[in-house]
Amino acid sequence: MRHGFALHAGTAPEIIRTSAREAEGLGYSSFWVNHPGATDGLVALAVAASETQRIDLGVGVVPLHTRGPDKIVQGVRANALPLDRLLLGVGSANPGALRRVRTGVAELRSQLAVRLVVAALGPQMCRLAGEVADGVLFNWLTPEHARLSAEWVRAGAAAGRRAPKLYAYVRVALGSAAGDRLLEEGARYAAIPAYADHFARMGVKPVETAVTVQSPSAIASALDKWRGVVDEVVVRAITAKDTVDENLALLRAARPA
Repeated sequence: MRHGFALHAGTAPEIIRTSAREAEGLGYSSFWVNHPGATDGLVALAVAASETQRIDLGVGVVPLHTRGPDKIVQGVRANALPLDRLLLGVGSANPGALRRVRTGVAELRSQLAVRLVVAALGPQMCRLAGEVADGVLFNWLTPEHARLSAEWVRAGAAAGRRAPKLYAYVRVALGSAAGDRLLEEGARYAAIPAYADHFARMGVKPVETAVTVQSPSAIASALDKWRGVVDEVVVRAITAKDTVDENLALLRAARPA
């Protein structure tokens, strides 16, 4: 199982630079940022690109209902993101999510030679991702539900088409204060209707999809439950104060075997 590492796009540029450089040196396969609200994940990803040469660079994900394909293409080009390393994640909220993602992926594919990753929660979006995407990004889910979601993705892949690569954002909180921040973030997501349905479908609370540990030495064993479930587990860092040292400690503790 490969490992990726993910930070909030609003994290200080110095932390993004240092973490991306360290992730590449430690053998991580990918480095990700999100695209929350007015914070541009493509700009943050360009910071990581400037410090690395080999690691894949993911944005998880740009919402198509607020930023259409043409603007996404402009953003990729304006930030000179390396197309051969870019994992361009897109998604959409309802209503019209399925149509918007299908159309958006087609338009992006016609303009950019990149790997397109679709964020998928429910069975219909998983099947669509299997049909049109190069990768699928799962978020806030248990390994057990990831196995079921993977079945939906494979069902969507037409005969003769290679199934998309499976990525899973797994939030990892190191220490009590980070655990408190994880609870706060989970509550924010649970207030979003699509995620409320997602948690209800699984029958779990947000924190039950994450890893919360008190010691760095406990992270590796906690992530082992994902082995064989997805192609790449993306460690979404949750720290107490978002310092360079805290993120480096988490990076090193969760490093690939």
